[in-house]
Amino acid sequence: MSHSAQPAHPVSSRERVEMVDALRGFALCGVFVSNSFLWFGGRNLLPPAQLQALGSPLPELVAGALFLFFVAHKFLNLFGFLFGLGFSLQLSRAEDRGSSHVPIHLRRMGVLFCFGAVHLLALWLGDILHLYALAGLLLLLFAGRSDRTLWRWVVVLLGVMPPLVLALQLWGPGAAAHAPESELRAELLAALSSDSVWAAQTGNARYVLRTWFSSPRVLIWLTLILGRFLLGLLAGRHRLLHDVERHRALLRRVLGWGLGVGGLLNAGGLLAFQLRAQGLEPATHAGLFLLMALQELGFVLLGAAYLAGFALLYQRERWRRALAVLSPVGRMALTNYLMQTVLSLCLYNGWGLGLIGRVPPSHCVGIALGLFAVQVLLSHVWLRHFRFGPAEWLWRSLTYGRLQPLR
Repeated sequence: MSHSAQPAHPVSSRERVEMVDALRGFALCGVFVSNSFLWFGGRNLLPPAQLQALGSPLPELVAGALFLFFVAHKFLNLFGFLFGLGFSLQLSRAEDRGSSHVPIHLRRMGVLFCFGAVHLLALWLGDILHLYALAGLLLLLFAGRSDRTLWRWVVVLLGVMPPLVLALQLWGPGAAAHAPESELRAELLAALSSDSVWAAQTGNARYVLRTWFSSPRVLIWLTLILGRFLLGLLAGRHRLLHDVERHRALLRRVLGWGLGVGGLLNAGGLLAFQLRAQGLEPATHAGLFLLMALQELGFVLLGAAYLAGFALLYQRERWRRALAVLSPVGRMALTNYLMQTVLSLCLYNGWGLGLIGRVPPSHCVGIALGLFAVQVLLSHVWLRHFRFGPAEWLWRSLTYGRLQPLR
């Protein structure tokens, strides 16, 4: 039987898997590019005429198509997968200590939710941390479930729910009377374009409070996030990324099927986007509805291909040296995620450089990649002297109820 339970403590540097940290850094880069392209630069807030003016030159059309095919939603899938993988690691560590994982996990998610709530209301409406915390609480329900049960839930959450929700939005009760968000987004754009920090941030908070409870997007996102978490939990159970050599054949199949089927479905999603831009609506065109309903599956498969390709390349010495550069930024993912918001608000909001709505999509991508390169450098420098990033240190200290050694 087990000995007396050992006290819980954060993962030490010796216990970390460098490839997983590097993969997290890779995912964070894609998330930043996506956020910059869609939100920080104002693309999702602009009126159609202004949006068309920015994106109509041929280079921008190409940049937009490449983004939609290779980036949009794929890296969020990766990031969510890695969260579930981390949860699996915490479960195994708790079992090794002979203690329950529940109290620490509840505190971790509580602190993460507080981070996310402040980030959401005080800084940026696109925060994902509060949703990760809520979905992370739901993960406790699946900790002791069999693989078969987890796979069934993955199919429901990622395969059944997206088309079902889309159908309810198009044809369900009250669908026709659902108020468009165009006016709310126009108000938000005006607030973010203001030269007043107070006007911009109160406009952000007002938009969040008016949309968080009045639309199904929170439920939709929780469904998708939990499905990604469960995939990571399954991978962690079977040590998919901890023992790549043993799973090389499986990873090669994931890479092939992910690129093949995922590529086809993403091409269909790109076609659906173009058809909607031409005025077609899925409510009246069955083919368009089918393309949109299968998009999430395409996102998951192509994201899985990225993961498998990254893991396989990491086994080669030359690629390992190159990709390991991303490991420090992955170890400081929370700090870097929050820093990306602060830097982007300074660049794009009216009280900063005022670039929102004025920068073509390709420039948004270039700015994001440039800032991320700086973050990689800063992460290397910081971790030469400190064990954790600043936000990670605070998260761990609050979770474990005692100040963690930082130096």
